[in-house]
Amino acid sequence: MIAGEGRFVDAHTIEVETEDGQIRRLTADTIMLNTGTRPAIPEIEGLEAVDYLTNRSIMELDEVPDHLIVVGGGYIGLEFGQMFRRFGSRVTIVQRAAQLLSREDEDVAEAILQIFEEDGITVHLNSQAVVVRKGGGHIHLQIQTPQGENEITGSHLLLAAGRTPNSDRLNLAAAGVDTDERGFIRVNERLQTSVPHIFALGDVKGGPAFTHISYDDFRILRRNLLQDGQATTVGRMVPYTVFIDPELGRIGMSENEVRRAGIKFRVAKLPMAHVARAIEADETRGFMKAVVDASSNRILGAAILGLNGGEIMTVVQMAMMGGLSYTAIKDGIFAHPTLAESLNNLFMAMDRAS
Repeated sequence: MIAGEGRFVDAHTIEVETEDGQIRRLTADTIMLNTGTRPAIPEIEGLEAVDYLTNRSIMELDEVPDHLIVVGGGYIGLEFGQMFRRFGSRVTIVQRAAQLLSREDEDVAEAILQIFEEDGITVHLNSQAVVVRKGGGHIHLQIQTPQGENEITGSHLLLAAGRTPNSDRLNLAAAGVDTDERGFIRVNERLQTSVPHIFALGDVKGGPAFTHISYDDFRILRRNLLQDGQATTVGRMVPYTVFIDPELGRIGMSENEVRRAGIKFRVAKLPMAHVARAIEADETRGFMKAVVDASSNRILGAAILGLNGGEIMTVVQMAMMGGLSYTAIKDGIFAHPTLAESLNNLFMAMDRAS
């Protein structure tokens, strides 16, 4: 364990500048790169003269912002935006895309927008931050919206507009390691880079950028390098949860992805207002949705926007891992009153619709 900054000298040699300024050279037959990502800083005129926050520095605040402006409507922007709204801040979110969480289905994004607006959060979609300045003790952000220019005045500015890989200072060219146009390290299904003895894992190799995926990358390398296995990333499921309130739990393919793949499918959908446990907990916002292969009845994916959505999603994931048809869940016996038992009704709803 050496604290410092490393860079390649050649395909087998790393040069490390340690914290005390010394230079050390390390050689190895196998090298793993797990340098992660950092916040992407968007091009906004005047930004260099403004104190802004990222997902790291916002955790160090010792005060609740009076008005938090969030640039970016992805996972980070939504989680922090709603969190600080619950703390008492006014919150405004500026999103370039036509919806929040641009990779999700439109109905999921629309329901999240409704939840945020109910919480008192202002959201600007299809809007671009163009100029920012400080004045009178405030931050003034000029945005371009479909209705024209608008200026937002706030106390704090959070930049949550994506991530940049920490690959630019590794001198990858010296080792012959390829990256894509954004700097993410290219890997194959065994996590090998363009140089077979150099591996990349975690966020630096590109999405999906979740802690549990990074840990699965570790499991693949452990099995292959230490246990003589043949593990790959091919076909692995990618569950994730967006920790807004209520949560969004996601597994497998979205409805949009299934459509693009040309698969014949059916959709099951159930409002959380029809879930007994959600009614008891007085949190009925959101819905459950599952996409099923019309030929095999296998579950292709699910989105659970609702109370403990990530936990309910995991039940669906287990069924997918076991290759079960949706009818196994529809006809299964689940304890009452639990959130999981609502999966009975979810898949019954699909049968009624057809």
